[in-house]
Amino acid sequence: MASKQFDIKSYTGFKSITLLCLAVLYAPLLVVTIYSFNASQSLTNWEGLSLRWYADVFTGPESAKFKSAAWNSFVIAIIAATLATTIATLAATAMVRGGKFRLRTVSFGLISLPLMVPEIVTAVATLIFFNAIGFDRGVMTILLAHIAFCIPFAYLPISARMQGIEDSYEQAALDLYATKRQAFTRILLPLMMPGIISGFLLAFIVSLDDFIITNFVKGAGVETLPTAIFGSVKQGIKPNIMAISTMLLGVSVVMVTISYLVGKSDNTK
Repeated sequence: MASKQFDIKSYTGFKSITLLCLAVLYAPLLVVTIYSFNASQSLTNWEGLSLRWYADVFTGPESAKFKSAAWNSFVIAIIAATLATTIATLAATAMVRGGKFRLRTVSFGLISLPLMVPEIVTAVATLIFFNAIGFDRGVMTILLAHIAFCIPFAYLPISARMQGIEDSYEQAALDLYATKRQAFTRILLPLMMPGIISGFLLAFIVSLDDFIITNFVKGAGVETLPTAIFGSVKQGIKPNIMAISTMLLGVSVVMVTISYLVGKSDNTK
């Protein structure tokens, strides 16, 4: 007897619960985005559309701090995502194409551990580690912490992509007298590229948006965009904070959209 197809949308209340969850998740983001265009200095009174707070981010009294923090954030995110993606690609190759080996399950658990451990625990442990080895906190400690934290985020899409590639392509290349290096660089690596790009973009966003770990391991006088925003908010929420938050949100949305389109275009082939 054929089993009935499970359709969760047919359950009573599914639509209402879904809409409620979406409202809780995205309504605050929508409010911040709308009020970033408010001409008023008040956070409650609407006085019309204006780009004055976006201009204030680049030319206002705090513009130098935000520019420096943004530069630190993007440089750290690019380097961390690049190195994390490289390590994740090598790890995925070993885990998926390396066959059975001792401690394979343990290795996978270690790679996935940062995803399951609360971020505050990772932040405290990283801070204690740097203090224990006498490593001065600064940009380098943020970079090292981000690389370690971003590896599992880059690993997941790369591993998923590699698992969907049959090893017959590599076997055919080896049968045609290609070396293992050539089979990897000329056959497997191009096929993996959509997963690698998705992994890089995901790692980039995770690093760019991270606050908790960064706040623990950064040195005095070193700021990234999330920590600079937090520092300004402690002095009171200003409209320019909404503007810079909206721009940061826009970068995240663009990156996630590119990652989605890369995966979707590859799946349609």
